[in-house]
Amino acid sequence: MSPTVALTPRLLSSGGFDLLYREGMGLIEEVAAYLDGEGRTESKTLSREGSFLYATESMRLTTRLMQLASWLLLQRAVNEGEISPQQALEEKSKVKFSALPEDRGGPGWDEIPGRMKHYIEKGDRLFERVVKFDRIERGEDIPTEPAGENALSSQMDRLKAAFGGK
Repeated sequence: MSPTVALTPRLLSSGGFDLLYREGMGLIEEVAAYLDGEGRTESKTLSREGSFLYATESMRLTTRLMQLASWLLLQRAVNEGEISPQQALEEKSKVKFSALPEDRGGPGWDEIPGRMKHYIEKGDRLFERVVKFDRIERGEDIPTEPAGENALSSQMDRLKAAFGGK
């Protein structure tokens, strides 16, 4: 079996991180502008239940985005040589990622403005990606290939089976 190649550190020190960084920081700016402007106006038209849920979700989203910003800024500092990877890991351990809600909904969910729901979904996807990178970086979530199998071959076999190929 060939040696394992750690892709996450390479991705995080390459142009892939720049894309992730821009996406994350851009989303933070967009959400902040929305919540301070149009979102504030939209929230005033909601029922009591909708207003409570909107406030809850905006706090959750803001918290997750601030956690992401901390993680992204630490990783950028590593990439730019300002701090060592070990220093970043120590600092990142202080960033406690909040759990994503298992499901959303309930009274007032249908009232939540579409743009807010869009930001929640986009934030969740980005958050999940960063949490996965963080876990892999810490060695907590290292994908393994099945013993004695080539991972690509195994995946191709699964795809063929799923789509009826031979």
